[in-house]
Amino acid sequence: MKCALVTGGSRGIGRAICLQLAAKGYYVLINYKSNREEAENTLSQISGKGEILQFDVADREQIQQVLGGWIAANENKPIEVLVNNAGIRDDSLMAWMGEEQWDKVLKTNLDSFFFVTRIVLSGMLASKYGRIINIVSLSGIKGLAGQTNYSAAKAGVIGATKALAQEVARQGITVNALAPGFIKTDMTEGLDEKELKAIIPAKRFGLPEEVAHAAAFFASPEASYITGQVLSINGGLYT
Repeated sequence: MKCALVTGGSRGIGRAICLQLAAKGYYVLINYKSNREEAENTLSQISGKGEILQFDVADREQIQQVLGGWIAANENKPIEVLVNNAGIRDDSLMAWMGEEQWDKVLKTNLDSFFFVTRIVLSGMLASKYGRIINIVSLSGIKGLAGQTNYSAAKAGVIGATKALAQEVARQGITVNALAPGFIKTDMTEGLDEKELKAIIPAKRFGLPEEVAHAAAFFASPEASYITGQVLSINGGLYT
């Protein structure tokens, strides 16, 4: 059985990716931190073709205990696809940004990439096949005022994507990133959509499904010669 793990898979972009991967025949592991109801909602939408895994991607001990425990107990279900999607924002101008805001955003968005990917990578190396897809952000490419913590974290994941891609390409593993612009999700609810649409050439926010289709392509065998890339999904909004 081929499996895919999607961190932060209970809502938004993560949920849309879970649905796409399930449609492609994957048994989907839906990670969530606290909202079990939404995770179960996602599971119901993929008709039970998977299961939910609760752990905080910012907590290395939980990752080892829960994810590591699942991998050890399910040797017949190798994780072929990993989507590092879980992330948070806690915006503030740097002059007023608290240390906790910096630490929390870096741990959830950047440290999680290392601890989750490392534990899944072992199985991919053993089977000489894998797809690692990191959800980054326009903020990590362009930098956005009020998001020095988030921009730093996502830029770090972009650099790590390019480096890891070179390390594992010979083992049949690809590592790519998707950089969404303004997408209609919980994370963009507080933004002034009317004002921001004016600077987007496509004149609209994107949909989670539009990111999910790109993720499904990167996860496919047809994308085997594409690695170390960052695909912007932003309606033409470039730096």
